[in-house]
Amino acid sequence: MKPVASLSLDLDNQWSYMKTHGDAGWERFPTYLDLVVPRCNDLFARHGFIITYFIVGQDAALPENKAALASITAAGHEVGNHSFHHEPWLHLYSDEEIEAEIARAEDAIADATGQRPQGFRGPGFSVSTAVLNTLKRRGYLFDASTFPTYLGPLARAYYFFTSKLSAEEKAKRKQLFGNFREGLRPLKPYSWKLDGGELTEIPVTTMPVFRVPFHLSYIIYLACYSPAVARLYFKMSLWMCRLFRIGPSLLLHPLDFVGGDDIEAVKFFPGMSMNAAQKLALIDQLFAEFGRQFAVVKMSEHAKLIQAGNLQQRAPDFKIAAKVIAESQI
Repeated sequence: MKPVASLSLDLDNQWSYMKTHGDAGWERFPTYLDLVVPRCNDLFARHGFIITYFIVGQDAALPENKAALASITAAGHEVGNHSFHHEPWLHLYSDEEIEAEIARAEDAIADATGQRPQGFRGPGFSVSTAVLNTLKRRGYLFDASTFPTYLGPLARAYYFFTSKLSAEEKAKRKQLFGNFREGLRPLKPYSWKLDGGELTEIPVTTMPVFRVPFHLSYIIYLACYSPAVARLYFKMSLWMCRLFRIGPSLLLHPLDFVGGDDIEAVKFFPGMSMNAAQKLALIDQLFAEFGRQFAVVKMSEHAKLIQAGNLQQRAPDFKIAAKVIAESQI
């Protein structure tokens, strides 16, 4: 039998990329979900994958997105909570704000898709002890917000360099993608030990030993220079996961399925020099390799299989200065 792996897609919409980049017009919530979701569902069906879509509550609340979002659960996929406003400084929210953010997204997602989320991923991998306690209290099955890589500060520096953000906006995002310590977190799933009990954590998998990302956005960016090297890098990552007995949780984003020829407004994003046909052909090859090596399941199933074993327990260890939190709430 093949080892189990999971596949998830953070359904960040066009407006959220524009907001992150500091582009005007994001407040009108421009959307590409009618383009992206059918394209994704078709490719998943071709490989027999049932996955988890992490949906932003703001998108679920807008009537123009409901048909696309309803098609996700109609195709058999499950939905997760990706917060309501998709703000990567969620870890700086007060307890009351976190509760409202998660609950509001839950209700909107359930209304749009007919399914209530069982899992959560913070925007920009933003998570805190308060977020975890809220998830546990609200009955969530798992969290998937940790990203064990040493490259967070480098990614943040690149993001700031290429964005149009003001100094104030950059200050809000100064912990985006985490710090060097994130690379020391476990790659294998574990259990958070919280006041109200335990909560399963399924990290976004990075390459064992080296802790470098291999989710599809990175592979596509590499493929812009050498498709052969990109495929080899992906195969090596999967091989190392098997060597270290890690069932990978592979992450996708909408722009993995969209080319620079599709949408002008997101051409700034790395990898968008590749057109849609090239991307889809590459992803088809990568999915075939992923399915050849692993039995791919949705994240709730992955979590339940994990929970049947003996999970390592960890106490939350998020280092967020009280001063930073206080300043964010002024």
